[in-house]
Amino acid sequence: MKKNKIITTDDILLTLCRSVERVLAAAGNPGVTNSKMVQKIQKTCLRPDLGCFVLFDGGFSGLVIINFTAPAAMEIYRRYLLSMGMPESELAAFHTSDEVGNVMGELMNQIVGDFTGQVRLELQTSINQSQPKMMAINKQVQILINTQLDQPQARRVTFNTPDHNIFYMELAMDKTEFIKLQDFEIPEQDNPDDILAEAKNQQANAQVANSAVDDDFLSELGF
Repeated sequence: MKKNKIITTDDILLTLCRSVERVLAAAGNPGVTNSKMVQKIQKTCLRPDLGCFVLFDGGFSGLVIINFTAPAAMEIYRRYLLSMGMPESELAAFHTSDEVGNVMGELMNQIVGDFTGQVRLELQTSINQSQPKMMAINKQVQILINTQLDQPQARRVTFNTPDHNIFYMELAMDKTEFIKLQDFEIPEQDNPDDILAEAKNQQANAQVANSAVDDDFLSELGF
């Protein structure tokens, strides 16, 4: 008899960890890695120096928190903007700057967006996310989900940057299992960067072709 594959909370956490690494790598931060160990925790908290949280619901409900130390936040922020061509002289100097909070909130939104996309493909269910809330804090703040979870589970994972700075991700969600009854293929997701690059190439080729037509036309006229 075929044994059905079971996807647990920890498998979902691993999917979220991959989303963190994938999005940060695309944002000029390759080399960010997560610990191979995970902590079971009793409660989720925003912690110093820069904390961000996102709620999600749908197929299952939960909460994602990422707590950045000041050095980790500044490293990720700087690498991201420098990779986009921002002059170093225009970068914020402190993690308490609104610009740093906005950039880190944008990255958090991309991370959870990537995660919800993977959940849709891999688990064949759908979850919706709230707008990320990012804040600079100097003390621990407990965050509770504004929904009733039947059997809440909480996990904490440590991440390391290339410069050996640390940040933490916490996940709280229903205790749940997804059971794979039948095999199915997971379609490949389109990479937004590849789509933009292809569009630019097509535009450049069209401009070259139009230029060649104009030159031929002028030659026929004797110019």
